[in-house]
Parts: sequence; C-alpha cells; structure tokens
Amino acid sequence: MRFLRNFVIFVLAIFLVGCTGNEPDLKIQASVHANPWTHLNLYNNPDNFQFAIVADRTGGNRPGVFADAVEKLNLLKPEFVVSIGDLIEGYTHDDTELNRQWAEFDDIVDKLHVPFFYVPGNHDISNAAMADKWKERLGQSYYHFVYRDVLFLCLNTQDGSSRWIDDQQMQYFQNVLEANKDVRWTLVFMHQPMWYSGSSENWQQFELLLADRPYTVFAGHLHVYRKSIQEDRHYYLLGTTGGAGKGQAGKPAGLEECQFDHIVWVTMTDDGPVMANLLLDGILDDQPCPDP
Repeated sequence: MRFLRNFVIFVLAIFLVGCTGNEPDLKIQASVHANPWTHLNLYNNPDNFQFAIVADRTGGNRPGVFADAVEKLNLLKPEFVVSIGDLIEGYTHDDTELNRQWAEFDDIVDKLHVPFFYVPGNHDISNAAMADKWKERLGQSYYHFVYRDVLFLCLNTQDGSSRWIDDQQMQYFQNVLEANKDVRWTLVFMHQPMWYSGSSENWQQFELLLADRPYTVFAGHLHVYRKSIQEDRHYYLLGTTGGAGKGQAGKPAGLEECQFDHIVWVTMTDDGPVMANLLLDGILDDQPCPDP
C-alpha cells in the first residue's frame, strides 16, 4: 500500500510539472489532497525578458550617482541597458574637453556587466563638433535592433541641433518599420519628448508610421517623471539617473514633485512591457548595514 501511495505521488508530481509547460528539471513532491504552495505555473516563459533603462545623467551632473546606478544594475542583472541620452555635459567645441568627458563616461559604463545602448541627448550632440565626436567614438546616432520579436527604435532628436528628426532619419525608420511589420511590440527611445516640445507636426508624422502596431515610448530631458496615454499607447518621461533636480544641492525634489533618481526595470510580456521604477536609494547589496 505504501508503494502504491508513493507511486501515485510521484506520478502526480510529474503531471503537475509537465502540464505547466515549464522547465522539466523542476523536482517537487506533491500530495493528492493539499500542498503548501499556490500553484506550479512558474513565470519562466523564455520570450518574457527583462532589461533596464537609465535616465538623464547630466544637465547638472551630480558625481557618483550614475556610477552607483551601474553598480546596482550589476546586482540586478538585466539582459541589457538602454539610455535616453544626456550622458556627458557637452556644450563645447573643444576636442580635448569632449574626449575627457567621453573618457570619463566610458570609464563608468565599462564597469557594466551587460550591453549598454547609447541614445544621444542635447548634452551629447548640440553642435557640429559634438556630432562629429559622437560619430568618431560611437558611429551612428540613430539605429534599431530586434530582440525576441520586439523592435527597439533608438532615435536622435538632435538632428539640426533642434528638437526634430530630419527626413533622412524619418525615411530610415519608415523602412525599418515596413521591414518589421509583424513584431509583437515596438519600443521607442528618444531624448527630447517630441510629443511635449519641438515640432509636434514632425512627431505626428512619426506616430503615423507607428499607428498600426502596439508600441511604447520613452524619453527624458525634463528631469521629471510623467506618464501619459495617447491613442491607447503609453508615453513615459523619465526622471534622472544623476542629472540635476530642483531640491537642495541640485538633488531631485522627491516623489511629491515626481523627481527622483531611478532605474526603469522593464519586463517584456505577451501583453506588452511591464514597468517598475526602482529608486536608487532602495536598491541595496547583500551587506547593506555595517558589521555590528
């Protein structure tokens, strides 16, 4: 009788694991009547992935904050990190100074254990010398990639040192979108929030290219967090990851003003991206307190 009971438990355990469609190496004994867990539907769909977004570092850079973010990203282990621009202070024509600023940033981001995707902001490309320096060090200023059937569009909103994208860039993304009609989601990253400022007509033209697909938009520049819904799509303005705020000593003013240093944690699901704002002060390593 004991053998029969154990055999039933073993078969039931295999059945419970197998019917979830999850990893077959999960080994767990299950009783017939009751178990101390809710269910075995593990959240481990390989098409659901996590990546992070970092916000403005400059426009009043507070030293050490972005470096702290990099250390905490290494604890979190996203698959990759995307920026929304303003990585150096910029606003200079001096080649030596630009090299110094980019070398300083590279020294920080080189400590990141996962890939980092650059997006230019006004502090990174605001004149011809800075645009040339970007091209020399990083290559193209706008681009795209596809990961697990999700299309990532990385825009340069500094074309012509203003807040729009030129005809060449518009054509590039039109071609990209036409070539990737059937992706499950499209994510758009830019620095200037074109739906807030700049040439709204130009942004409306870009929106028309996106109109027949699900998409989400991320931008920065204003150092204030905002979420809006337009045409049933989510648009996010991000806060800062080291940039200046309106609080004391240039720090973000706090949640009451929607100003904070954060990392955006994105989980890509079948229903679109799920976002979590992780405040830097709330991410601690495995030894957050001094030894007693």
